Amino acid sequence: MANVKSTMVPDFEVKFLLDATQVLGPASSKPNEILRAAFKLPEKPIRMDVQFLDTPSREIYNAGWSPRIRKIEGESGYELTYKKRYPIIDHQADGAIDTGDLLTALTVARDDGFDTTETKYDAQVEWGFQKQTLSISRKKKVKKETVGKKEMGLPGEEKSRKLLGDEIPGKFDDWSFEKWGTSLLSQAVIYGPISAERYEGRWEGIEVDVEIWPIRNKDTDTGTENIVEISFKSDNGNHAGGTQKVLGEYLTEKRWLVPSDSLKTQLIMDRYGPQELDGDEGVTGNYTDMA
Repeated sequence: MANVKSTMVPDFEVKFLLDATQVLGPASSKPNEILRAAFKLPEKPIRMDVQFLDTPSREIYNAGWSPRIRKIEGESGYELTYKKRYPIIDHQADGAIDTGDLLTALTVARDDGFDTTETKYDAQVEWGFQKQTLSISRKKKVKKETVGKKEMGLPGEEKSRKLLGDEIPGKFDDWSFEKWGTSLLSQAVIYGPISAERYEGRWEGIEVDVEIWPIRNKDTDTGTENIVEISFKSDNGNHAGGTQKVLGEYLTEKRWLVPSDSLKTQLIMDRYGPQELDGDEGVTGNYTDMA
């Protein structure tokens, strides 16, 4: 009998989208005092610069992958992430995860080579208001770059291609055929960059993050809209589910909750990069973007 490898064991990140008009200050992209007090948010955020790379026709994204470069304030060098997404088909009206559906996603990922023997990748359930996604990520820190802890900003297109290409992991590189990733990254353009802010707080004894992402407006190249998201992480699915319910009810009572899923990566792919691709044109694939 063939030796069947085990599926990966994920942790959980629960995310809610907040109404920017209710939780940010007037004419401001900062949390208002009510939100600060509720979640014990500090005055000073952690800045993050983020960009994705893909071909003009988004072949990498359409295959369920997202290569990303990020610079975080307080950390030296760049953080490179190669993320693969798998849908969790949810049939429950309350947004809870069906364990059978999660196992199905984990099994598909295992069959693609993401099993417990793969120690360099991390599995996570990205749990939104209604939809859930299994993400498998490989992160690498480029410490050889002379980028200080306080310095911000991201490299240009040619250097970004080289950074992601030099550190490319085998599973991403040989996804559809040998050197698939290398070939596509050599043609890639930048989607972004976005300068976001993260506020690290606490609520009911758990650590929470509030992030503010100014993303380009849908119908114009000028101006941005603020995507505001609150999230927490847990190693236990039952704890994540219970806290998700309580936090969701609290946000609803405060009238801060936007009852839809936060799809930051999809918005970035739709609103940045080559302008001849509008809306969802070119965005296909049988997975759900939650990041």
